Amino acid sequence: MKQITVMGKYPVYTIKIEKSETSYQSVDEVFTYLKKQVDAHPIATYIGQFDHYGHTASLQAGEISEDIKDAKNFICCFGKVLPKPEVLAVRPRSIGVAEMKDSFVVSFLEAPNPDANATMEQWVKGIANL
Repeated sequence: MKQITVMGKYPVYTIKIEKSETSYQSVDEVFTYLKKQVDAHPIATYIGQFDHYGHTASLQAGEISEDIKDAKNFICCFGKVLPKPEVLAVRPRSIGVAEMKDSFVVSFLEAPNPDANATMEQWVKGIANL
């Protein structure tokens, strides 16, 4: 897993997982795994998913790289405190999963909570399960 800066300002953790390194062969299968991780976590809660590929494909002006076969966001929250209203701006968490021909590219924006970052990194690395 590596940390990059996207668009010059967003700190993002990302990893490319070859399909030969995992038993999961679709974004939906990866999401089933991630949902199990959230369900087993004492604080995290599952919120839902967003079909980014489907949304973008439905737009007249939508553009998708031909390398991307599917792309969805897995949405969850680790919020155990709400000290001020502005914290809402950095919640919930989203883990993006893009399916490519022979791999998955999984990424998430750095969270202000180091424990949430460590947990998401562990979950994402667990996708490579072979």
